[in-house]
Amino acid sequence: MEFKGFSKKTLPFLDSIRKNNNKEWFTAHKKEYEELILNPSRAFVTEMGEHLQALEPTIKAIPKINKSLYRIYRDSRRPNAIAQPIKERIGIIFWQGSAKRMQSSSFYLHFSPEELYVATGVRWFEKPMLDAFRKTIKDDKKRRELANILKAIKAKNKNYTHLEKGYKRYPKGFCADMEHADLSLYKGMATYTLLDPHLIEDGEQLINTLYKIYDDMLPLQQFMYEVSLRVEHD
Repeated sequence: MEFKGFSKKTLPFLDSIRKNNNKEWFTAHKKEYEELILNPSRAFVTEMGEHLQALEPTIKAIPKINKSLYRIYRDSRRPNAIAQPIKERIGIIFWQGSAKRMQSSSFYLHFSPEELYVATGVRWFEKPMLDAFRKTIKDDKKRRELANILKAIKAKNKNYTHLEKGYKRYPKGFCADMEHADLSLYKGMATYTLLDPHLIEDGEQLINTLYKIYDDMLPLQQFMYEVSLRVEHD
């Protein structure tokens, strides 16, 4: 299936989910979900994956649920789970490495009626990845390298930014006197930008725009992939 973009009906359909967020309504409209979201998402993963593999040959682009695609149903078993059972934004991930997809460095996006969010890196750390990240940036050269990567990405586009710090106290082995010690205060390490969600309706423009962004952010992808390898090998 050739990817030509998502339908102009896709974003309104997501808005309808928000207004009718229950399993009964969704079951009655499942065919629309497949036509407006699931099928074009699969086609998008296949085509975008081919482009991304030109940047990183080992990037995984698998057009299946629980691979590059996410389940439309929220996991109600999680603590503090949102009461609404259906997701109102659609996430897609292309990851690198053998770790869990959310703990591997990745090219990620999600779209909703409000925004198209495009990111690179690891958006939050579970403990093994957090430990590997801190172990990596204890090295002065690696810490300086990461700081320079973030600065260079920001310089390419004023709309590129990175996650906010998540901790207030320096972890063991770090102190305020260390150059770029603030990097140890992050709960995840990713750069991102926000775009007009209607971009998803033009397949060629979407692919080209995302490729440019991911190419700009590639150095962080590569840095975080090296961090993930420390989780796998240690």
